Amino acid sequence: MDISFILLVSGLLMGLYVAWNIGANDVANSMASAVGAKAITYKQAIVIASILTMVGATFIGSHVTDTIRKGIVDPTFIKDPQIAIIGFISALFAAGVWITFATWKSWPISTTHSIVGALIGFGLICGGVDAVNWPKLGGVALSWVTSPILSGVMAFLIFKFLVKFIFKAKSRKRAAIIISPFIITITVTIILVSLMFRTSLGVMLQGKFFIVVLVAIVAILLFWFWIRRFTQKVGKVESIFRRLQIMTSGYMALSNGANDVANAIGPVAAIYSIIKTGAIGSKVEVPIWLLAIGGIGISLGISTWGHKVMETIGKKITKLSNTRGFTIDFAAATSVLLASKLGMPVSTTHAVVGAVVGIGLAKGLDTLDLGLLKKIVYSWFLTVPVTALLTIPVYLGLMRLFKP
Repeated sequence: MDISFILLVSGLLMGLYVAWNIGANDVANSMASAVGAKAITYKQAIVIASILTMVGATFIGSHVTDTIRKGIVDPTFIKDPQIAIIGFISALFAAGVWITFATWKSWPISTTHSIVGALIGFGLICGGVDAVNWPKLGGVALSWVTSPILSGVMAFLIFKFLVKFIFKAKSRKRAAIIISPFIITITVTIILVSLMFRTSLGVMLQGKFFIVVLVAIVAILLFWFWIRRFTQKVGKVESIFRRLQIMTSGYMALSNGANDVANAIGPVAAIYSIIKTGAIGSKVEVPIWLLAIGGIGISLGISTWGHKVMETIGKKITKLSNTRGFTIDFAAATSVLLASKLGMPVSTTHAVVGAVVGIGLAKGLDTLDLGLLKKIVYSWFLTVPVTALLTIPVYLGLMRLFKP
């Protein structure tokens, strides 16, 4: 059997394994606040996240995938294409094992940190210090810091806005009904812009702006009619935000798929590119079927093991209401989607935890479980060195197997 075929299949299987891990750990974040606030059930969360994660991965995930594929390790330092393929497979395996362990421990770690750390290990063992694209890595690392800060500040400000203009209003229900259309309009607009800007769908609809506007108007009206009809039957603001949170949780799942698919498919895309062209670093467009495989793996992950991390994020860090859950989802998803459009592989976990902390600070520091937060932060710091070190023995073992 041709060794190239064996390596390609191995790469695809490893990519699927990492995608499954991403679903179990990172994508569970997208539904954690909705489940924790009891806006939806766990089974409903699985269905919503599976579908929208698949859409986000397939139609929005290509730029971040490109960053992971060739932005961390400088391909010019690796002369042998087969060595490069073995290195990418090693990185996928190492990242997958660490994420599996973290999920077993119910730690909401960064799958982005995992694959980037693994790629650093591959670069160091294969080409030395110079093989790692340190300037690019610096930009990526900066985004790891900015994403929790951005989503935390955004969550803090949004929640304060809601408290001032809804919860302190004379008629909370009336204030919520007035503000809801603006929330829906902003959310739908951001989602559609993400779907259109620098995506294959955007290229297909180029010059047909009226279609996008029409879809936006219809979507906004449908959401508003749905919520308006519901508000006529209820009298509590939290009940209104329960419906809004379902929408923003879907928004979170979409942005999760867009950003996190790269962690699984980036290295696989590099393997596919090398086998197809016979050269390292050649420009080959990431095929949509490859992104779809990542989406399928992520969907399977949240369906089978996502409940562990969901429990940590949704119930243990701080107590969540529907209003708080909506704010967390909106703030985290907006920061992640913005990063996706800029090609930055940010940590969705960092964004969600940052938003949860922002909400906790808005309510008071004593509402946060600081002990649990400390453990989570420790696991974040461990991720890069652990996956980098784990990649090295895996790489050496595979080199013995495929290049005796």
